[in-house]
Amino acid sequence: MLIPESWLRSYINPDLSTEDLAHTLTMAGLEVEDVHAVAPAFSGIVVAQIKTISSHPNADKLRICQVDDGSGELLQIVCGAPNAAAGLKVPLAKIGAKLPGDFKIKKAKMRGEESFGMLCSAKELGITQDHAGLMELSQDLEVGMDIRQALNLDEAVFEIKLTPNRGDCLSVLGVAREVQALTAAPLAQPDCTAVPVSIQETLPVQVDAADLCGRFAGRIIKNINAKASTPAYIQERLIRAGQRPVNVLVDLSNYVMLELGRPTHVFDLDKLSPQGLTVRWALAGETLHLLNDSQIELDEKCGVICSHNKPESLAGVMGGNDSAVTLDTQHIFIEAAFWYPEAVAGLTRRFKLSSEAAHRFERGVDFLQVTEHLEYLSRLIIEVCGGQAGPIEDQRIKLPAREPVRMRLARCQKILGIPLDAATVSGIFDRLGFTYQQSADDVYTITPPSFRFDLSLEEDFIEEVARIHGYDNIPSQAPVATANVLSTDELHLSPQQLRAFTAAQDYQEVVNYSFVEEAWERDLLANHDPIRLLNPIASQLAVMRSSLIGGLLANIAHNARRKQSRVRVFELGKVFYKDAQVSTSKQSVKGVQQPLRLAAAAWGSAEPEQWGIQQRAVDFFDVKQDLLNICGQLAQQLRFEAHPHPALHPGRCARILRHEQVIGYIGELHPQWVQKLALNQAPIVFEIDAQAISDRSLVVYKELSNQPVVIRDLAIWLPSQVSYQDLLDTLAQTKSLELIQAVNLFDVWKDKQSQSEERSLALRFTLQDAHNTLNDEQVEQCMNHILKCLQDKLSARLR
Repeated sequence: MLIPESWLRSYINPDLSTEDLAHTLTMAGLEVEDVHAVAPAFSGIVVAQIKTISSHPNADKLRICQVDDGSGELLQIVCGAPNAAAGLKVPLAKIGAKLPGDFKIKKAKMRGEESFGMLCSAKELGITQDHAGLMELSQDLEVGMDIRQALNLDEAVFEIKLTPNRGDCLSVLGVAREVQALTAAPLAQPDCTAVPVSIQETLPVQVDAADLCGRFAGRIIKNINAKASTPAYIQERLIRAGQRPVNVLVDLSNYVMLELGRPTHVFDLDKLSPQGLTVRWALAGETLHLLNDSQIELDEKCGVICSHNKPESLAGVMGGNDSAVTLDTQHIFIEAAFWYPEAVAGLTRRFKLSSEAAHRFERGVDFLQVTEHLEYLSRLIIEVCGGQAGPIEDQRIKLPAREPVRMRLARCQKILGIPLDAATVSGIFDRLGFTYQQSADDVYTITPPSFRFDLSLEEDFIEEVARIHGYDNIPSQAPVATANVLSTDELHLSPQQLRAFTAAQDYQEVVNYSFVEEAWERDLLANHDPIRLLNPIASQLAVMRSSLIGGLLANIAHNARRKQSRVRVFELGKVFYKDAQVSTSKQSVKGVQQPLRLAAAAWGSAEPEQWGIQQRAVDFFDVKQDLLNICGQLAQQLRFEAHPHPALHPGRCARILRHEQVIGYIGELHPQWVQKLALNQAPIVFEIDAQAISDRSLVVYKELSNQPVVIRDLAIWLPSQVSYQDLLDTLAQTKSLELIQAVNLFDVWKDKQSQSEERSLALRFTLQDAHNTLNDEQVEQCMNHILKCLQDKLSARLR
């Protein structure tokens, strides 16, 4: 919002410089983003008058002007502006002048005729965007006067960035009220004296929607001159506040909106039905031709003002083209109303409109000063356009209730941390214009003003005290707290530790939405009944996730599209699925299970690119080892069994078990999803119950043997349906277990030409006794026992 300093100081003029005033407003919550002059920097521009004008002998569109610049001699200027005329006063850039953009004026020859300067438009001076012709100046200005001084172009304009809750400051008067509260300077009030009523005509208005319009006031003004010129000072203030002058009636309405914060609308009375206006909610299928020349289709969520039983205005947003005022308008009806913010909010975004009125109404506009502001606008119209005013018809349908709010002085002191006394707080409330009562125990009962829609809680008024007292006056105090050393639970891993262990395996953490696409749940997880959101933030994020895998795959696809060659990501978060056995508690919702899961995905090369290692793609066993490293000593309790999963490649995935309970899945992504995500290779993913791998047992230390180890290799034929895990389980049950320190599988082989359902496994055993050196007889006995056990239980045979 732009506010010229002179306009603001016409209401309140504190003893502060421009910079200090801007700082004061910023520290009170009205952030002044910028303070700039009305016009950009330029020099050498003076007020000049065209004395005579003649045609250019060599160009049809150029003319030769003799211009008085106050030096006593006329200057010859070649000009092509269509509005150049004798007697017109305009800006003149003399030779040596600098225009915005560091454009220097030099003596020039145009089609054979010399030109000693340039006559300027408003756009060339950076004042407005009007470039249709020369900038016409007032005849009262002195010829030769510097244009910056003549038009006060060095005046400061405050660019204020308001938070959405401060709709009361979307006007010069609103900001002036804030300055009064901050500086205690006297505040001038707008002249809202009632204009004389010279006619008794009224226009009936029927309000059929109390939840749309809380108050409606209007009056007729007849026999006006709509061709009158808007006063120069009003045009100047509008331009400097960022508004473009249109015509006198629109300009005066906009002026009142910017000055008092009251959007109003002016109807051409002759275009309205004699039966009057109706305020109601629109009907489905109705249309409205707006002032910006757009056609919109209405529904029951749009408030409208109707005439002739059809919409003439979109309530609180924009008027209609059919009842708009023109230069031929003679009789008008002006309205000022209170539209409920809920009824206006969102309409501009829905219809892609830009509306200063809606910007104010959806934040809340003063509902008590309606008739006063209508009188102010009426007086301006009659002073500028003439006419006779009828009486104001004011209907109070349903005004917002302003409930009193209690604010405890002790609570205020505790929150702000400073010993404010009652006299200081009372003075602040007085300057803010609050109506309040103070009890003996310093409890204030405050009724929020009609123009402050942001005050409804005790904390709101405490914030007002802090703002006006000054944040700079609140000292910085370091908090004092007792430092207690908390015990560490060695039997349970915290989420932070799980994250640290996973990140140590070269995975990067991501945080994805808990809302996912329904197709992910259906296709990736075969979940045809996910938990649906009642009000999703986006159409594609319509259900709650029951797995973390979908989000990780989207992360990989996003990076792959941006030419990343290696991605390793993980997420620790909750998933959600229906469970009728879950009851409501402080940490749960009835019927919804919310377990914490850890999931990771790896894609691309197994190792970062370097000269010493040959590049290869990451595979199932790489990610499985990462998971075992994350689980630490708990890895010995995990089992991996081949088992299908909807999202994973058949035959290349497994379920993860602990104590015979399924706690997760690991595997390669299904080829159909690899193709759908446009990946050049399949990611490897795992997802596991975080709680299942967080519970640990204490580490049990044992003495290391100083006896030499014995290495023996054993190659066996084993049926293809027997898994390596089955082999390990069988070895774990042998009587020679105490001698077996490690078992490693170092070769798997099968003859491609053979039809046999067997494969060869080569195993390396590390044998060691804790106290004695093993001899050959003991080693051979142990290996024979191992072979016999495998033959008996797994149908193995020696290769």
